[in-house]
Amino acid sequence: MSSSPGRPGSVTGSSPVVETTSGPYRGVHDGSLGVWKGMRYAAPPIGENRWRRARPVTAHTGIVDADHFGAVCPQARNPAIGLGSQVVMDEDCLFLNVWAPSARTDGPRPVIVWVHGGAYVFGSGSQPLYDGRRMALESGVVVVTINYRIGAFGFADLGSVIDGAETNAALSDVLAALTWVRDNISGFGGDPARVTLAGESAGGGIVTTLLTTPAARGLFHQAIAQSSPATAVVATERLTMVAERLDAAIPGDLRAAASQQFVDAGMAVFADVPQDNPGVLAFTVTVDGDLVARHPLDVYRSGDSHPVPLLIGSNRDESALFKYMKSPLMPIDVERIREMFGRLRAEQPDLGLPDERTVLAAYPRNAKAAGLGIARDLVFRMPTLWLADAHAALAPVHLYRFDWAPPMFRALRLGATHGTELAYTWGNLTTGRKDITYKLGGRKTGEKVARRMLGRWGAFVREGVPDADCGPDAASDPELAMPSWPAFTRSERRSLVIGARERVVTGLDDHLHTTWGEEILAFR
Repeated sequence: MSSSPGRPGSVTGSSPVVETTSGPYRGVHDGSLGVWKGMRYAAPPIGENRWRRARPVTAHTGIVDADHFGAVCPQARNPAIGLGSQVVMDEDCLFLNVWAPSARTDGPRPVIVWVHGGAYVFGSGSQPLYDGRRMALESGVVVVTINYRIGAFGFADLGSVIDGAETNAALSDVLAALTWVRDNISGFGGDPARVTLAGESAGGGIVTTLLTTPAARGLFHQAIAQSSPATAVVATERLTMVAERLDAAIPGDLRAAASQQFVDAGMAVFADVPQDNPGVLAFTVTVDGDLVARHPLDVYRSGDSHPVPLLIGSNRDESALFKYMKSPLMPIDVERIREMFGRLRAEQPDLGLPDERTVLAAYPRNAKAAGLGIARDLVFRMPTLWLADAHAALAPVHLYRFDWAPPMFRALRLGATHGTELAYTWGNLTTGRKDITYKLGGRKTGEKVARRMLGRWGAFVREGVPDADCGPDAASDPELAMPSWPAFTRSERRSLVIGARERVVTGLDDHLHTTWGEEILAFR
């Protein structure tokens, strides 16, 4: 490792080499930041490891240049998820990336480990959106982004059709990455005792699941969950139908089928399952009685989640993206929602689901608006509120709602839809020449939102409290003012509303509790 003497927590040199449990890696240093891309954190999940949980990697001996991203898990292309222009897809995809500031510090830096989203079937840790340069430099933290197996490779329970196939491979990948961070991050100037696990959408769901998983205890010390579909965790019996559909769609020996066959068949199943079973995802975390021994929501309900500080929230217009993309995932038609209610009552008569007439009466009379609101709250907002309520009994919780939308997104009727907060938490406001986000203006305000959110998220990673300021500029610019963000408690439900300006609101979602109830609903 090339760390300069007398500069704790820094990594310097034009080509810094760090010795890891995977072997030595040579990164790239530009004077302010060291970057290492494409480092292995687990054995390649191919051959005999193809349908198994993550295995330890055999360390290489010679120095490997970590100057380009590793392969990403095979997947269909999605116009809403930019993977980058030179992306390579391969089942050998268990790589991670590190951005580490080189400025002098008095000790090791706190670390954030990012778990990407993508509906459990899309995305990677190397998306341009997740370039860690700005977050690392402005927040003064070590940033880690990871790939993990997605779709059929990571979330299908194939034990009924492939002998020896193991459950929750994707979850095991994230645990392996966290173990690698614990064992190696000090070489990059990071503090293994101050690790924040963070993720959005499917990644947020993995975070809220790992907050309840015994194997994750001690591997992270804080958590950030953005738009977590926390209720989208199912019993292994339900996913048997997914395995059977994949088996029927792929001719010949399923164990030997090509990657693209699994991608194609997986996307067909991904679309068909929620059509036949509204509200059910084809690929998600499984309650297998082993790695996930209990449904995560049961763990929260009983007060047994890991007692670490949690920053959690969702976006005001989550479901608009799913309507715009004509996604099969989320039922946004009122009749389909009624069908889902009927199925849930038949399958879980003791669930405590509110009467659908009561729910419909609480939303606009316009059927489209009602459907969008119900889908948003049932999938994202209410799980967020229920988890905040439960976890706040154990550890500090900070709750937010993201409301900011540039004029173009308002014109498209997307608003502050699913995933739009990511550009601001990472500070990467545009990701290419074809990005239309600011075609109608709003870039200056968007940049101020990014400064505030980078400040807040960075302060949480460093200190566990998301209070920061934008310096002397805030004195003359109300859009940069940052009120103190108090902790959320069940008796005093305070939320930070993030828009062009910020405000703290007490009881922001009390009407939702009146409609949906106070108790966690675990849809199995």
